[in-house]
Amino acid sequence: MKRLSVDEAVDLIENAELAELGRLALAKKRELHPDKTTTFIVDRNINYTNVCWVDCKFCAFYRHAKEDEAYVLSFDEIGKKIDKLLEIGGTQILFQGGVHPKLKIEWYEELLEFISKNYPSIDVHGFSAVEIDYIARVSKISTLEVLQRLKAKGLYSIPGAGAEILSDRVRDIIAPKKCDTATWLKIHQEAHGVGLKSTATMMFGTVETTHEIVKHWEHIRNLQDITGGFRAFILWSFQGLNTKLMAQHPEIQKQSSNRYLRLLAVSRLFLDNFKNIQSSWVTQGSYVGQLALLFGANDLGSTMMEENVVKAAGAEFRMNQAQMIELIKDIGENPAKRNTNYDILERF
Repeated sequence: MKRLSVDEAVDLIENAELAELGRLALAKKRELHPDKTTTFIVDRNINYTNVCWVDCKFCAFYRHAKEDEAYVLSFDEIGKKIDKLLEIGGTQILFQGGVHPKLKIEWYEELLEFISKNYPSIDVHGFSAVEIDYIARVSKISTLEVLQRLKAKGLYSIPGAGAEILSDRVRDIIAPKKCDTATWLKIHQEAHGVGLKSTATMMFGTVETTHEIVKHWEHIRNLQDITGGFRAFILWSFQGLNTKLMAQHPEIQKQSSNRYLRLLAVSRLFLDNFKNIQSSWVTQGSYVGQLALLFGANDLGSTMMEENVVKAAGAEFRMNQAQMIELIKDIGENPAKRNTNYDILERF
C-alpha cells in the first residue's frame, strides 16, 4: 500500500468524514493486531523534581528553585512510591522532572543505581530528550555519553516527552528554551543506537497548523524507518488551565473530541511503521479514550497511579485496572496487561 504523503494526510484530517476515518484506522489496526488485543500497563509517574528553568508557557507544574513549593524527592521518598506501585502489581516507573539547573549526571546515575539495586523488577522509562540535553550541558559531556552512562546504570527506555510539536516555529512560541526539533530527533536516534528504545509523543492544540502536525509525524516516521526504535506513538491535547500560554493567547480553544479522533485516526494511517498507538484517556476522559480504540489505538496506556503534570493544567481523569478491563471488553476487544516492551504479562 502506498504511503500517505503529508498533503494527503492534511486533506484527510481537514476534509474526510469522521466515520470514514474511523473505519480506515480500525482496518489498519486490525492488520497489525488481528487478535483484537488491547493492552495497558500498571505504572506510576514519578516527578522527581518540579524545579525547572525552561519556563514552558503551556506548563502549570513547574516551579523555580527558590519558590516555596519547589522540591527534589529524596531517594527514600522515591523508594516509598515504588513500594506502593509493587503492591498493586506495577512494573514500570515513568520518571519525568523539571529541567533542574543543578542536577548533574552523577545524581541521575546514583538514582538509577539505587533503583536497580533495590527494585530490580521495575523498568525505568525515564528522562525526556529535553532532560537528556540539559544533563549533558550542565555536566559538560555529550548527549550520547549521558545516554550510555544512564543505560549502564539501569535506564530501560526513554519517553517521548518534550516533543510537543516538532516545529521550531511552534517551539519558539510555546517553549523557546527547549531543545529544537533536530536535537530532539538526534537524542532519540542516539538512544536507539545504544539500545534504548523510546516512545514518540505529540501535544496538539496550541498554535500549530494541521500541516505542522503532519510534518511532526513525517519526522518520526522517517526516524523509525532508520532505527525502528520507537515502541509507540502517543497523542494528546493541550491542557490550558493555569498556564501562561492561555493567558497570552486567548485565541487558543480547547480541542474537541472530533479533532482528537481525526488526528488519532490519520496518525494510524500515516505512521505505518509504528505498531502501537496509545489512547490518551488522561486528557480525553475514559469514554473518548474508549472510542479511540475504534479509531486506531490499540493501547490504553497507564493506569496512572500518580500523575501531576497534566493534572496541574486541569486534566483530572482517573482509571484503575478493573475499569480499563471493563472498557476494553465493552467494545469487544481482549484486555491484556503489558510491560514497557509491550510483552503481554496477563490476559483477562
